Amino acid sequence: MKWFLNILGILIILAGVVWFLQGTGLAFATGMMAFDVRWAYAGVAVVIVALIMMLLVNRRKKMPPVK
Repeated sequence: MKWFLNILGILIILAGVVWFLQGTGLAFATGMMAFDVRWAYAGVAVVIVALIMMLLVNRRKKMPPVK
């Protein structure tokens, strides 16, 4: 399950980066998303959420103390 969520997180991050690049007009500057700052903000938000998801998934669990 962990590997699936990591791959999903990477794909979501890539989508967010594409949204940011389209919204700012830095790449793929054609279509409805081009030069629309709302898509740039949405891309940044998506990347942040995906990074938080990946950090939570990959967080190590605390070991119980040895008695």
